[in-house]
This record gives sequence, structure tokens and C-alpha cells, in this order.
Amino acid sequence: MPHPKLLTQGRIGPINTRNRIVLPAMDQNSCDDGAITDLNIAHYEARARGGVGLLILETSAVAWPIGATSLHQPALSDDRFIPGLSRLADSVHRHGSKMVVQICHHGKTAGVDAMQDREQLVPSVPLPDDESDMSAITMDELMKMAGLTGGKRGKQRAATTDDIVWVIEQFADASERVKKAGLDGIEIHAAHGYLISTFLSPHYNVRDDEYGGSVENRARLLVEIITAIRKRCGSDFGIIVRLDGREYVDGGITPELCAEYAVLAETAGADAIHVSASGPNSMGIGFTNGPLPWQPDQYVGLAAVVKMAVSIPVIAVGRILPDAAETHLKNGDCDFVSMGRQLLADPELPAKLLSGTPERVRTCINCYVCVAQNFWDGAPICAINAELGHYEEGPLVPAAVRRRVVVVGGGPGGMEAARVAAVRGHSVTLLEKSPHLGGTARFSSLTTPMNAQFVRYLTTEISRLDVDIRTSTPVTATLLRELNADVVIVATGARRERPDVPGSTLPHVSSGDDLRALLTGDDPTAAARLPIHRRLIISIGRSLGLMSNMDRVRSLSKRWMPIGKR
Repeated sequence: MPHPKLLTQGRIGPINTRNRIVLPAMDQNSCDDGAITDLNIAHYEARARGGVGLLILETSAVAWPIGATSLHQPALSDDRFIPGLSRLADSVHRHGSKMVVQICHHGKTAGVDAMQDREQLVPSVPLPDDESDMSAITMDELMKMAGLTGGKRGKQRAATTDDIVWVIEQFADASERVKKAGLDGIEIHAAHGYLISTFLSPHYNVRDDEYGGSVENRARLLVEIITAIRKRCGSDFGIIVRLDGREYVDGGITPELCAEYAVLAETAGADAIHVSASGPNSMGIGFTNGPLPWQPDQYVGLAAVVKMAVSIPVIAVGRILPDAAETHLKNGDCDFVSMGRQLLADPELPAKLLSGTPERVRTCINCYVCVAQNFWDGAPICAINAELGHYEEGPLVPAAVRRRVVVVGGGPGGMEAARVAAVRGHSVTLLEKSPHLGGTARFSSLTTPMNAQFVRYLTTEISRLDVDIRTSTPVTATLLRELNADVVIVATGARRERPDVPGSTLPHVSSGDDLRALLTGDDPTAAARLPIHRRLIISIGRSLGLMSNMDRVRSLSKRWMPIGKR
């Protein structure tokens, strides 16, 4: 479907954007002691070049290293960081995008404070009991997390009035540096369990002074920060506030309370509200409820509640794909749409929509590989976009010598190899012994439907690039000699050993490879353990071509297999 609302110009305070697509702040962890690096610039410039309307720089520490979560996040605490920010601004602006910086004090999650033996600022002590719940953490994960702080556990201290005055000053100073660097504004991070959000949260804030108790008192820190930034930076500087639309803890922030905070932020001078959500920690179900959702459009309803309460623009986030984004904008649920992991997977999404080729979008498969790296202070990687985090290798360029390339295997690895070789100008032939492309990823779409989107993307791209695709073609030495290849790439996939666990050979137990063999008929022994009526059904299904459509197989399999059931 076309996307006229998504691709129309927008405005946030003094910031005019070419479309309604926002890149939310996502940690890249590639700064050098707080300074912007060439890797940072390459990452954001790729998304600006791809047509994003507004980019938000990853969470940046206003008082770095104090209150910081990483030594590799952007720092805003000194004028020496301005030149790097200026280079970043220039790289984004030259492509027509606008950019703001997400500014933050990390409070109870300030790992650098723990590492350097500083107390972490919080509104109240002690922290609620749920903060110490490690039940969902494996020992390997626990050791990696401990390594971030040198094995030290953070100690918290309730912020004094003097501390609060200092925090407000740090936010104002940081914002002034952002403006001097030529960037378009800031986003105050008042969500996700960081310092400001814990003041907003009734779950964490049990103070009895002017910064606790009533709604207005809990919002006082946020309001005073907005006021200080507006006074320091003027009306030609954008201020966005990120809030939790819901906090997944007992007695936490509700959608209605978030709307009250949004009204107070607007009154104080905010230009837009960015609505997210969070759990008490980054463990277990709290993590996938917030701030990294697993359901499509997961926070749009929260944004809609805020939208009804304020007159400034509202930004929605939460696994929103282009067609859904268009619908939500038309329905008035929000004014802008953030696409985080989707723009990691395909930085050229806006340009592809604008050119009328949405089928060329590399859709995020929601595997969480990218965000998992953040827990260990690592740079994100992407399961379907190999370029993410590897910008030092540069963009794909035409090869100096055109070669005849033969790729053996039509799974994702082989298809991607064929795509890259074709993009570089080589003559490419792809050989696949089965009737279908996609390999294991095609079959895995039975339980993970988004994998089918990736297979469709690769199929579209290699077809567009005129790759010679030959399915139902077993590879022989004779065939390879006939093709006269200069280069042969073998991408026949991994071999998986059957798990050696008690019961794995029982008649009713099937591995993924067993199920694949059932569908394809490649291994007659795979069906031998099934009751005769099921063997007959599968055989008829194969003969009628029913087993070649994974959507149909997924629907049918739910009748007699536990796929998708809980």
C-alpha cells in the first residue's frame, strides 16, 4: 500500500522533517571515551542517506562519566566533545535529515558509577525488592554483566536537593553543547528506569519533600529540567520528552498517569512526547514488555492515550511496520512513528517506500540479536543486515574484475552471497537442489513467520539483480565444469546432530530435520514412525503441492502438532 501520511512532512517545534519516520535512540557503544567516532558517524549517516526524517542519537550522558551506563556511550559533559558532535550533525544534515540527542542521567543503572566506586543517584532508598531479582539470568549472562562494572555492585543514594540542582544544571549544560554543535534539539530520557523516570514513578519515588508525593511533585525534576533547557537554548531548539506510557511493576506509571506527565511537560515547554514503556529490569518478561516489545504495534495504544491529552506531536514506537504506521497516522493515534530495529535491518526503508518499492524492504525478523549485545557493552549486530557495525569496510562497490560466480545452496547464506556478488557486478548463478529457495529459514517460518519475510526479500533482490536461479538442480562436478566458474561459493548450510537426550528416539518425538524431511519427502525413514493415516495425509499433501506453502502448512500443522501452542 502507498504511505502518503508516513511520507508527508512533519514539524516538531522548530524542527521541520521531510517525513514522519523517526530513528529512536539505540546504543551503538562505539564512542571513544565518550567522543563521537567515525563508526558513529557512518551508522547515522547511512540512515540519513536512506531518507529518515528525524534521527535521535543514542542515549548520551549529561555528566559523563558520572551517571553514565558505559564508557562507550556519547558524552556531553565537556566542550571537548562538541567537535565530534558537529561532524555528526554535518553528516546527517547533508542528506536532508534532522537530528536530536537523547540526553540522560542513568541513575540506578549507571554502571560506570558502580565501576568507579560512586554512589548511584535515585529518588529514594532502598530500591524495591524487584530490583534484586536475578532469577531469569543465566550464570554466563551474570558473569558478562558483572564484567561491565569490574564485578562491583552498585550502591544507591537518595538524591539531596543540592544533587537535584546539580542534575538540572548538567542537563542544561549538555543541551547548550548540543546546540553549539549544530544539532537540532534534544530528547530528555525520562523513561526506562533511568533517573528522571524513577522520580516520576510511584513505585520508586517515596519521597516526602517537594520532589515526591503528588503528581506535580514527582514531575518537578522533569519540569525544572525542561524549563532550564528552554531558558538556556531558546525557542529555536527542539525539546522532546520520552516517557513511559506504562511501567510493568506494581504501583508503577499507568497510561493515564503518563498523560498527566505529558501535559505538565508540554506546559513547561516540550515540543513533542515520545511514548515508550519499561519493566523493572532488563530480565525475563519485563524486558520484552518494555522497553523492547515483541508484539507488533505494542505501544501505539499508549501513545494514543497521550495524544488525546496534549496538543503537541506524539511519537509512537513498538514494532511498527510501514503499513501499520500509515494506519495509525491516519487514525490520529500519533503524529510520528519510530522504527528502531527495523532501521537497523534496513536503513534505506524510507527511500524504498518513497520510490514505490516496499517489496524491497528488508523487514526486521524481531530476533533480538542486535539488542542483546547492549547488555555486555558490545556493538549491535544484525542477523539479516551484515553491514550493521561493520562500516569500516565501507559500502559495496563495483568489483575491479567481473567474474563468473557460482553459488551452491539456496538458503539465506547462499542467497545473500549471490546478492552481494551481483550488486558488485559479477555474473552469478545460484544452484539449489530442492524446488524452493530459502533452505532451513523457509521451514523455520513455520514457527517464526518473520523468517519468511527475509526469504521473500532475498528472493526479490536476487531476481531483480538478474541472478541465474536454478532450483531442482543437484550440483555435480560436471555441471560446475560446464558453468566455467571463476569462483564457487559453497553455502549448503550446517549439519545438525540429533540431540542425545533420553527419549529423543521415541516414535512421537521429531527434530526440526525430521519435520523438514516429512514435508519434502527427501528421507523416507522420517515418516516411518508416524501412524499410517498421517503418512497418507502427508503423502497426498506433497503430491498436491500443499506442502510447498509454508503458510498453509503452518495452519494445518496446528491441528496435529504443538506448533504455536502454549
